[in-house]
Amino acid sequence: MKTIDVTNDNVQMSKSVAKVGPLLVGIGLASLGLSAGLASSAGWTTFWKSYLVGWMAAVGIALGALFFVLLQHMTRAGWSVSTRRLAEGISKNLSWMWILFFPILGLIWFGDGSLLYQWGDLELMERDHLLHAKAGYLSPTFWSVRAVFYLAVWAIISSLYYHWSTEQDRDGDVAWTHKMQQWAPLCMVLFAFTQSYAAIDWMMTLQPKWFSTMYPVYFWTCTMCGFFSLIILLARYLQRTGHIKQSITTDHYHDLGKLLFAFGVVFWAYIAFSQYMLIWYANMPVETNWYIVRQLGGWGPVSLLLLFGHFVAPFVFLITRWTKRWRLTLPIIATWLLLMFFVDIYWLVMPVVPEEAIVEATSYNQLATWAADGEIEIGYGWSILNFTCLFGMIALLCGGTLINLRSCNLVATADPRLDEALHFENA
Repeated sequence: MKTIDVTNDNVQMSKSVAKVGPLLVGIGLASLGLSAGLASSAGWTTFWKSYLVGWMAAVGIALGALFFVLLQHMTRAGWSVSTRRLAEGISKNLSWMWILFFPILGLIWFGDGSLLYQWGDLELMERDHLLHAKAGYLSPTFWSVRAVFYLAVWAIISSLYYHWSTEQDRDGDVAWTHKMQQWAPLCMVLFAFTQSYAAIDWMMTLQPKWFSTMYPVYFWTCTMCGFFSLIILLARYLQRTGHIKQSITTDHYHDLGKLLFAFGVVFWAYIAFSQYMLIWYANMPVETNWYIVRQLGGWGPVSLLLLFGHFVAPFVFLITRWTKRWRLTLPIIATWLLLMFFVDIYWLVMPVVPEEAIVEATSYNQLATWAADGEIEIGYGWSILNFTCLFGMIALLCGGTLINLRSCNLVATADPRLDEALHFENA
């Protein structure tokens, strides 16, 4: 068996690449500042929804990375050791990303929460009997306490696993591996609980009357798509700049491509279809109106874009073996799916359900006519804020990731299963 010396594999980030992290952070902050400056002219409702889209996209990718790290320790996987540090660098952003949630908390407590969430209108909560029944759960105090809990759990877990893993590089003690394996099951339970309820609290309650038990799983599949796309692109970027060329091989890309195909394409389509099919079959107005608005006006083509762009086309390209092993095609597919991930989050957050119009309309065709004539507001329409908020958040995520990785090895060099990863061959 060939011996691979990772110490000669540029596992320390070069100075030129290390400078990119702070630059991206500066660009991200400038983009968010520009968004805030444009909010008054573009509309505060558009700003807050665009801000939520960017926040959920960035935090979703970081959560996907945290899930990957915990899963590798739970299963005691060896193949992923040489790629796991990149995931740890992405997930470590959860230790500071809670700061970006403060503006939303400030809106709920000191501003007009109804600009983002319908339940922020206290008069509406009292007037509508269905919403009144949920008033306790959706009270600003309880909602904020839950949010702080979710963010604290993610920050603590991501920081601990990053610290434990990088400390092992320094002292080589195998006890760090045992500790990470020991705590992984409990942390995974906490992750599943907090990620599920965060999706409900921050996104599903945008339409507070609507509910779906599959929604948290749908959001989780979205995060898998975003994370596996980004880690493929990150690994390719680092290799193109002269780093970890021997540590991450074609076989690792093959496995990352298979995971992207499995979770980000096939399982995503399965969950999306299952949710749609169950709601269509039950045909309950309180459930169907969530999908109705996503078929009206410009949202219809966006829904079709997700169907063909998020499933059909990637399925055709990723189902073969060679596209996952060729380092030219896989990054292209990953870039496309990362864009589809952004569209998916936008599709989840931006549409407005015109409940009064749904009650008054006598048919679906009448609703479609009202939407086409602009007589009802369905939330469709592009704004510069849609791009600046998302770009700012993703720039901060990528910049923070490079900053996290410049202070440690790009590969877990002291992990006892590193040799298995370096000689990994995909069957």
